[in-house]
Amino acid sequence: MGLTRDRIVRAAVELIERDGPDALSMRAVAGLLGVAVMSLYNHVPNKAALLEGVAAHVVAGMDLDGDPDEDWRARARTLVRAFRKVAHDYPRCMTVVLTHEIDTPEAVRPVERALALADAAGFDGATSVRIMRALLAYALGAQVREIGAVKWLHHVVNADAYERLDPERFPHTAALAPELAKQDPEADFEFGLDLLIRAVDALPRRPPADTG
Repeated sequence: MGLTRDRIVRAAVELIERDGPDALSMRAVAGLLGVAVMSLYNHVPNKAALLEGVAAHVVAGMDLDGDPDEDWRARARTLVRAFRKVAHDYPRCMTVVLTHEIDTPEAVRPVERALALADAAGFDGATSVRIMRALLAYALGAQVREIGAVKWLHHVVNADAYERLDPERFPHTAALAPELAKQDPEADFEFGLDLLIRAVDALPRRPPADTG
């Protein structure tokens, strides 16, 4: 196979998922492909461009189609879950996605889908933009939590931390310590998503667009 930008990016994705983002270098990718490192520069100018390519590749893999016959609430859930699925498929590459700008049309697809859903549901332009930001912020925030990037939140679900608490100062925390220590990311995610969709659904709007 000839060397292409797509092959290089896919090799970088494989390397990151295997060894982590810190292991990524042009030399390491060249070694994985079995080519001279200088040959990569004919397709990718530098490591920064390679990282952007990795982020764009991950975002492009999101399945945003959904069922056109479903109402906007179901399709909004599909959109947010698409972020979750790609994060599970590429857990280490998601760190790259969350920390790099993606200057490609593919990066706009989730935004366009969220705005289209909000418009079809009857929300005005300004509200549609805020709904889009809320949906994507929830999807990204849930992923940040699950990869352990929020050290404070990890600490408060650590059962060992409760043994040092004074139950007179923290009566509710102490009483609910067993529940707090439980780990069920899927249930937490769906619970929060349901709250968000219900809140959005309660906002004032015009009658839904006729999609027939």
